[in-house]
Amino acid sequence: MHKCAILQSNYIPWKGVFDMISQVDTFVFLEDVDFTVRDWRTRNRIKTANGTMWLSVPVKKSTRGTKIFEIETCQDTNWQLKHYKTIYNAYKKAPYFGNYHGIIEEIYLSQRWRNLSEFNIYVTKLLAKTLSINTTFINSKELNTNGHKDDKLIEICKKVGANFYLSGPTAKSYISSEKFLYANIELAYMDYVHYPEYKQLHGKFDHYVSVLDVLFNCGENSIDFITRNKFKVE
Repeated sequence: MHKCAILQSNYIPWKGVFDMISQVDTFVFLEDVDFTVRDWRTRNRIKTANGTMWLSVPVKKSTRGTKIFEIETCQDTNWQLKHYKTIYNAYKKAPYFGNYHGIIEEIYLSQRWRNLSEFNIYVTKLLAKTLSINTTFINSKELNTNGHKDDKLIEICKKVGANFYLSGPTAKSYISSEKFLYANIELAYMDYVHYPEYKQLHGKFDHYVSVLDVLFNCGENSIDFITRNKFKVE
């Protein structure tokens, strides 16, 4: 069985994205679809001494119908250095920060990023490698698929040779299980409710922050706090 998951690229994703990636053979970044503002493509949360904080990537204004892979970051705000310093100050006292400090240096200081999609994909692949997750990554724009919503998902699965599709739970609102059944593709949904807590800085525990929080607090044991969930087959 060849398992596939398809998801738009996210900014410094939360652990659930890496849980999904770890459970499939092929992970497809869904980049040739319309960009949506104020979404996970450009922002995520970290914990700080002053509470949970949003980090947002400033991007150039886009017209309706602009695809994710076409979005450019703003170059006049020095957001990379600002995000680096914010993350550094928030986690410098975390037990494993020293072990993984080099990762945020590589993410934010090694080069100047102009394309949002390229940046998000690079970071996701880097973090997956750090977590020893071995999955094949593909960018959907390289597959030249048509269709919309679940029709596009099915076509992507066929292109990569997958007969099992693992979806995020929110996609139930538009996915037709009958279409997947007809296409001979088994359909399942992620279940994000069983993550164990770990010793976390800055007050009350919060699951819904960037995976960087897990890395800095759990070190080489991070994967044990990321891949505890099971998917639900439809």
